[in-house]
Amino acid sequence: MSTVRQWFAGGTPWIWLQAAAVSLSLLLVIGLLGLIAARGLAHFWPGPVEEWVVINDRGEQQVVFGQLHRTESVDAQRLREAGVQIDTDISMVQRYLLKIGNRDLTGQDFIWVLDQQVVERTRPANVLVVEREQWGMFYGRLTGLREDGSLVSLGMEPWTLLQERLDRVNRLRDRIDELEGQEINSVNYRLEKLDLRAKSLEGKPGAKRALEKLASEREVLEAEFNAAAGELEVLFRQIGRDSMLMRTADGQETEIPMEVVLDAWRPNQMGLTRAIGHYGHKLWSFLSEPPREANTEGGVLPALFGTVLMVVLMSIFVTPLGVVAAVYLSEYASQGWFTRFMRISVNNLAGVPSIVYGVFGLGFFIYFVGGGIDKLFFSEALPTPTFGTGGLFWASLTLALLTLPVVIVSTEEGLSRIPRAIREGSLALGATRWETLWRTILPMASPGIMTGVILAVARAAGEVAPLMLVGVVKLAPALPLDGDFPFLHLDRKFMHLGFHIYDVGFQSPNVEAARPLVYATALLLVAITLLLNLTAISIRNRLREQYRDLEAQ
Repeated sequence: MSTVRQWFAGGTPWIWLQAAAVSLSLLLVIGLLGLIAARGLAHFWPGPVEEWVVINDRGEQQVVFGQLHRTESVDAQRLREAGVQIDTDISMVQRYLLKIGNRDLTGQDFIWVLDQQVVERTRPANVLVVEREQWGMFYGRLTGLREDGSLVSLGMEPWTLLQERLDRVNRLRDRIDELEGQEINSVNYRLEKLDLRAKSLEGKPGAKRALEKLASEREVLEAEFNAAAGELEVLFRQIGRDSMLMRTADGQETEIPMEVVLDAWRPNQMGLTRAIGHYGHKLWSFLSEPPREANTEGGVLPALFGTVLMVVLMSIFVTPLGVVAAVYLSEYASQGWFTRFMRISVNNLAGVPSIVYGVFGLGFFIYFVGGGIDKLFFSEALPTPTFGTGGLFWASLTLALLTLPVVIVSTEEGLSRIPRAIREGSLALGATRWETLWRTILPMASPGIMTGVILAVARAAGEVAPLMLVGVVKLAPALPLDGDFPFLHLDRKFMHLGFHIYDVGFQSPNVEAARPLVYATALLLVAITLLLNLTAISIRNRLREQYRDLEAQ
């Protein structure tokens, strides 16, 4: 009995308990990340397409092409209550969720098939998967190709010709995207700025010459616009030249214009090497392309770009504010009731719900500050707001206020760790108080400052609720950074990975099709947050090593 008491008194059980809690937490985190990675990354693998012969609800045989999406066991009694004919001696029934695509023909992407309804399952080698800009995937057999309405694949393998035509269409599409997304948008942006400048000059004395100059500039821009629009019209005619003839599993013939085809592959004929290459291509497309089909298809480039840019701007805004406030409270303010009140207020701000910061940002930054800026500097654009609406700048400032208490507390802790002897030694050598602070105290406290920035980045990267009020949107027409002056457009709305996850997961019209993208986007958000934190941690460790010897002295 005394041995047990000594064991508890020595603290050994608590050490083991803490180790078990840490190990369990690590396992839970690793398991969660593993689940997200497995379900998200598997979405890009070219899974096989099977030909299913099933008995439908009317008792007729139906042939479909499909990819097995999920398998689950269902209580047979629930199916009987729903009117499904199942033998009474069966308690559990296995059913399959098939992705059949062809939504423009069938009206649905997925169907449920009971195990007892399956007659035959095969993997035909010539099944083609077609990725389209609209209506999702198409599964079928390629029977021919047409050019300007004439059949061009007589006596030839359609698949070989399809690859050539698809490469041509992709080149034309890239040029169309470049014209629409960059050149024409740039001309429209500059024309809008010219109109605003002309509007601001109307009625002012001596403005005639300036207006004439603006008119000549407008003629040049309109010429650029007409040239780009003419090229765009030619490209649209060229890209609409080809089409592909497809036959579905049940024998239905259909024609797909090549202008809507993004990619096509035969998964049942792919070896491991080709499958890995296709996987890498699809993963890169996910990272480098904009979304489409109400965000249920395509990539996440605008959301990825907006998330990283917003976090960087937030860090730039919050770091000097937090450091200045912490320096005042620690180095200059009298340690009395006012200072204690300020510290209590800062600690309480850290517990305020994030949506409250969003409401504050909407009311103060957007309506009050932004509306005032519009009246003073952008009156010619009114009633259309410039800064009096949500945008990247106000979203970054709102998150800077959200994370400000973390930076203040971490910086104060870093300042308190610096020995008083270092301050006194610097002053004794003739340095002023400001020189001591700027050249000695702050550099030595920089690891603590970086700790606050790390915590701020970790929290800000995943916040969604305040952003919904101050600038984030479902789909942004243009990136906040482009080639038009001033290059970084802080007034523009932007996309965010966190809001993209919410939109795809809860607002999508096709939940099953969007679910893998939710996991993939969540994994990307975790990876981006981890990468930003690791960058800040490496900077902090380098600063810590630099000043460790000085702290020891």
